[in-house]
Amino acid sequence: MTEELRRAAFGDRPDIHVTATGTAKDQWLTAVVLGGQGRYAAASALLTALLTDPDPVLASLAASTLGSHRRQVGGHDAARRLDAAALARLPAAATDGDRDGVDLLGARSDALLGLAADALGVGRLTAARRLISAADALGDVGWRGQVRLRWVRAEVELASGHPDAALPHAEAALRRARAAEAARHVAKSEMVLSATLAACGGVTERERARDLAEGVVDRAIEFGLLPLVWPCSLLLADLDPLGADGHRRRAAGALHCVLRRSDPIARRLAASSPWVPNTLVVPLEAAQAGIRANSFTELPPDRVKVGPQASDRGGGTSLGCRKESP
Repeated sequence: MTEELRRAAFGDRPDIHVTATGTAKDQWLTAVVLGGQGRYAAASALLTALLTDPDPVLASLAASTLGSHRRQVGGHDAARRLDAAALARLPAAATDGDRDGVDLLGARSDALLGLAADALGVGRLTAARRLISAADALGDVGWRGQVRLRWVRAEVELASGHPDAALPHAEAALRRARAAEAARHVAKSEMVLSATLAACGGVTERERARDLAEGVVDRAIEFGLLPLVWPCSLLLADLDPLGADGHRRRAAGALHCVLRRSDPIARRLAASSPWVPNTLVVPLEAAQAGIRANSFTELPPDRVKVGPQASDRGGGTSLGCRKESP
């Protein structure tokens, strides 16, 4: 079970349908897969239960993963509290060596990089750089930590207005993700590289950016990775002006499905976040009518019954969200 879940979470089959069975580690891996597929309500139910797991590493990983899901819908303040809790949960001693960073060192890297992304999301670039340096100082945390470190470094440089400085980090993230044959991380790395190239502004760079983004959208749809579909579709709306309306409709369809499968907390965060594009906030009926031919709308909401913090029903709006994933 664990090996199959690892393949879904960190390997070549992020589209595998998963259910919450097995050990606590299996349940965390299941939540990682669910989050990658945009099934935030089901993921939240699992992660919330794992926050009090007696294993401090698993509890920390659960907190930072839930933080990443909150951040993906623009909830940086909520994510910061979870990432801080993830870091505080960890002991000083380390027994590391897991190939995917599912260990104490990997959990510490996840928490620090999550805090860096939280700081970036609210414009605290100096704090973000300091947290990135702390994560970098951990040493070899495995391929996943290295990829995530490069993502956040690139994003900080982009936010600082230095796309040329971001480019080597984005390229390095993609090389490492491809070497690991991690389909979801490859797609995310290509998206970061596409955004970086687009910011560089040259004709050749923008053509490459469009090719990368088109490939990400195609594979994200194939694998059911809806949280990657919307930002790449909006990126393509900028890179391909003639097809902009179609790209925006596809983004709306993916976001509508993701928010239908989100828990109430995530939907509230998305509704109040400055990261949510207001142009995509439309009434539910209008969204359904406008994207009726989109296969995303055929996906049912998740059915989870674990308490008031989870939900099996969608909200009344189709909203945008931002991503950052474990």
